[in-house]
Amino acid sequence: MTGITVLGGGIVGTAAAWDLVRRGYEVIVADADPDAARRAAATSGARPDTVDVTAESLIRTLDTTRLVVSCVPYAFGERMLDAAISAGCHYLDLGGNPTVVARQKAQHARAVDAGVVAVPDCGLAPGFANVLAVGAVEALGDGPIDEVRLRVGALPAAPTGALRYQLAFNPAGLINEYAEPCEILTGGRYATVEPLTGIETVEWESWGPLEAFHTAGGSSSLTRMWEGRVAELDYKTLRFPGHGHPFRTMLEIGLFDETPQPGTGTAPRAVLLEALRANLPAGGPDLVLVRVWATATRGGLRRTVGYEVEDRNDDTFTALSRTTAFPTTALAHLILTGTVSDPGVRTMDETVGPDLLLPELEQVGIEVKELRSA
Repeated sequence: MTGITVLGGGIVGTAAAWDLVRRGYEVIVADADPDAARRAAATSGARPDTVDVTAESLIRTLDTTRLVVSCVPYAFGERMLDAAISAGCHYLDLGGNPTVVARQKAQHARAVDAGVVAVPDCGLAPGFANVLAVGAVEALGDGPIDEVRLRVGALPAAPTGALRYQLAFNPAGLINEYAEPCEILTGGRYATVEPLTGIETVEWESWGPLEAFHTAGGSSSLTRMWEGRVAELDYKTLRFPGHGHPFRTMLEIGLFDETPQPGTGTAPRAVLLEALRANLPAGGPDLVLVRVWATATRGGLRRTVGYEVEDRNDDTFTALSRTTAFPTTALAHLILTGTVSDPGVRTMDETVGPDLLLPELEQVGIEVKELRSA
């Protein structure tokens, strides 16, 4: 088999291919659009290829690949994993949709039998931020945990307009996060809450005040992993103030609806996505902010352990593409070197800890600050 195939020639796929080439692997970056594949290859140093993930060409590609990194939309995740297991090819994707990930996990036994390490929900959040949450809980030691909080945002460095936001990735992914139920723990029990609710103020030196609100997908496996042990857990997205309420209004009046409407035959969501693509700014300098912490009471003392990340775009890649691609490629490297080797389907937070992941990220300038208080 050859080395690694990165599927998707967008900003994240390009960054993923670049880091894997930097690590010395033979890499193919593939896209259904030959021009996108060529552009990604020119930036990353990988070899371009044309692959339609809905066609037979996908199977032929995976048959000659040791590991595939999928940077295509989450809707293809179930099919992609099925093809990877059939080909005996290790598999990573960016996930983000709990329903799709649950279906992928149903293929765990097949992956074990095939010797395939399959990891959905890699990337920033779900992914990197969840690994940090696991590290915070582990640092507190055995016993019950009072709370786990994850606050993550990809933001424009110079916000403009009423929404104070720029498109950092496909708006379909953004609306998915804003439309689906959000998984939490409350009173130690699994629950869901409405997206774009629970708006709170978050102070952040140099960038605050910010706002945070519930969004879907970011909890990944944490709620199932810690039900009964962690009393309160939630994941919220960080934005500049004034962003959440307008999108909540759009949700409530039906603009996220995917049902074609009588008379027009067009779904409101399709119109909204086109409007976002056409009218929101894109491509400006960006930053990614991550703050994750866990708190527990031990011997009558309340103790908090957490992590904080502040990443900026560099001359080649956006902060969002860096913090999404590089945790994924770091894990790919750990799998290919045998450091992570247990076959089966597990999310990133079930697969790797900060002790292995963070040294790999230091190589590409992603710095993690540890937070502790007694």
